[in-house]
Amino acid sequence: MVVDVFEVLLARNAWEKRKLGELAKVRTGRAFKSSSFSPNGKYYVVTNKDIGGPQISTHMDGDRIDITNPVDIAKYSLSGRNLLVTMDGVNIGKTAMYSNEDAVLAQRVGRLTSSSLDFVHQITSQKNFLTRMNELSVGNAIKHISLKQISDYAVNVPQQTSERQLIGQTLSLLDNLIAATQRRIDALEQAKKALLQRLFDQSWRFKGYSDPWEKRKLGETNSYFTDGNYGESYPKESELSDKENGVPFLRGSNLRNGELIEDNANYITKEKHAELTSGHLVEDDIVLAVRGSLGALGYVKDENIDWNINSQLAVIRTDKSELSGKFLVQFLLSWRGQKELLSRNTGTALKQLPIKQLKDVPVPIVNLDEQKEIGALFSSIDNLIAATQSRLSSLELLKKSLLQDLFI
Repeated sequence: MVVDVFEVLLARNAWEKRKLGELAKVRTGRAFKSSSFSPNGKYYVVTNKDIGGPQISTHMDGDRIDITNPVDIAKYSLSGRNLLVTMDGVNIGKTAMYSNEDAVLAQRVGRLTSSSLDFVHQITSQKNFLTRMNELSVGNAIKHISLKQISDYAVNVPQQTSERQLIGQTLSLLDNLIAATQRRIDALEQAKKALLQRLFDQSWRFKGYSDPWEKRKLGETNSYFTDGNYGESYPKESELSDKENGVPFLRGSNLRNGELIEDNANYITKEKHAELTSGHLVEDDIVLAVRGSLGALGYVKDENIDWNINSQLAVIRTDKSELSGKFLVQFLLSWRGQKELLSRNTGTALKQLPIKQLKDVPVPIVNLDEQKEIGALFSSIDNLIAATQSRLSSLELLKKSLLQDLFI
């Protein structure tokens, strides 16, 4: 189906500018009488507050209503598939799909129906539509737009309805894949979180291990600590570089779910990197934020060796005969580890976690073989999450590329 959409792209001469009102029927809801509302009413009343994402999910505590007038039911009930758009409030132009025959539409919410509804949804999901609706909005206390302003929004579209439907179905399929992939990531992260809690609460152990765990402060281990405060040697603007010619100079935003992420990293020249030797990363190091994004952590893998850190970060390098970094980072990522880290921050305007405070964090000292088992298990979960995240990024990039080519 995606291939078919690319074939449509090659036939751009068959596109023309059309208004939304020519692609969809645009209507609005109604201000129902307060006497019609009932806690046990048959119909849920969909309002602007329900439009917060791509799909609407009704609230258990939302307003319900009983209406019997067949004209009102025919005109305002949300039977079939509908695209709803916020017409006043703080999210003007925000859209969501809705399909539920036991709901009615309140006033100041636009309703679009079309034989190419998925395609119309993609148009109204673009930033350009949202921006334009906000530009056109009027009012002081509460901004609003009209049905005419929605209807008059124009964009290039295929002349053939079948092509619009094909594009809409394909992009809708991508949206569903993206949503499903994100749900998988969320489920994996929740499963890991629950398993970590059980492990470090010692309500679960690997089979074959029964030795008691020792608790020791990090400063009482043989671990090495350093941070990115390089004093007068700290890189100047002229000593920054680019990805092709420099070395990653990590900051707090490059630590994500125990991984070191190069996206949006800064880079320093190789000459400056050679000078700042205390910040060179070694495999099995743990990088953590000690300013700004407190609690954020990253584990140094083979591909991260010899990167460097800025002043927001610090490094823990364990003695491998005593404590594995792969094990320790999982403890620090757990609910218990995060609580220990965050309870030791200092400062008011800018929170910090000084190395002196970091050394006071109590950590479990476990048999090295058990540490290896634990580290390997959670490393495999992390790799699965990373692979799924990579799939999500690829899907999002594919959709972004399609949208840029389609709605130019």
